[in-house]
Amino acid sequence: MTTQTALLTRDDLPASFADVDALDEFMSRPTPETVRDLAAIEGDIIILGVAGKMGMNLARLIKRAAPDKRVVGVARFSDEGSQEWLEGHGVEAIKADLLDRDAVEGLPRLPNVIYMAGLKFDFRGREDFLWAMNTLVPSYVADTFRDSRIVALSTIHVYPWSDPRHGGVTEDVPPLARPGEYANSVVGRERTFQYFSGKHGTPGRIVRFVYAIDMRYGVLQEIATWVRDGTPIPLATGNVNIQWQGDALNHFARLLRHCDTPATAINIGGPECVSVRRVAVELGRIMGVEPVFEGEESDHVLFVNCDAAAELLGNPVVTVDTMLRWVADWVMQGKPLYGKPSKFQVRTGIF
Repeated sequence: MTTQTALLTRDDLPASFADVDALDEFMSRPTPETVRDLAAIEGDIIILGVAGKMGMNLARLIKRAAPDKRVVGVARFSDEGSQEWLEGHGVEAIKADLLDRDAVEGLPRLPNVIYMAGLKFDFRGREDFLWAMNTLVPSYVADTFRDSRIVALSTIHVYPWSDPRHGGVTEDVPPLARPGEYANSVVGRERTFQYFSGKHGTPGRIVRFVYAIDMRYGVLQEIATWVRDGTPIPLATGNVNIQWQGDALNHFARLLRHCDTPATAINIGGPECVSVRRVAVELGRIMGVEPVFEGEESDHVLFVNCDAAAELLGNPVVTVDTMLRWVADWVMQGKPLYGKPSKFQVRTGIF
């Protein structure tokens, strides 16, 4: 017997979030479309690299959307209580090091895989580990799960910068090496998944995802904190792609029904070209603070076109203005933050 779960719809958006538990509950709500798409695919689902900022709520969301499916989350689970949290929400948690090929091959061979493992920050002095995580692990996974569908997370950092007035970079632009080892290693991740997808006929999607918006981290939280504290807001990267993290999680799950053979890339994000200046001014209006700016907007930023995702999956449920109200309230009340900046303003490619 399944029980009905609360759904993410435009008709049921909260004014604010009382605490972390309320935020996580809302973040893990499936949309009606997610419920339908997961019902339409056969088999159970395994999430690799589940213990990150997004994976925990994704696993909970999928279990809520498809309560009769087996949902498995795999990670090292280095944070105390994370394994128990997942199991408390009906997700089977398996502790494993994905750099151990024997451990990967010992995982249950479920027919649907969402791959979320990887490394972006804090790799100085261990660049070899960065490359191993972003290229070697994908080779283990893609070969082991050759008979599954694989949705693999990537990043928009594989793209060149462009003039945002021209509409953003589309999936037709091939990934290329940019400054910094992170972006280079992620190109390697993508090509590894595509190689094995072509070799084995594995259906897949490469998800070039934009900046996630959560109350506890992300572009809007950083700007809101700068506004509150009177910190000058850098404008050189004057336009950004953002998306409510709950919308993104729903899109990740739904892509299991929309895989290609061989795997193809798709930009997942909101439809707007979001102005950093406009965001800061609106946050300042809500918070009663005059924002301080430094520099001028550049005509070249990291900005992508998400029209293909909108055509396939529809636009996000949560709008930019709604996110601004939520973030302003969270920051003004001094509620918990992750302390992990997106570094969206960094223009060197070195994070």
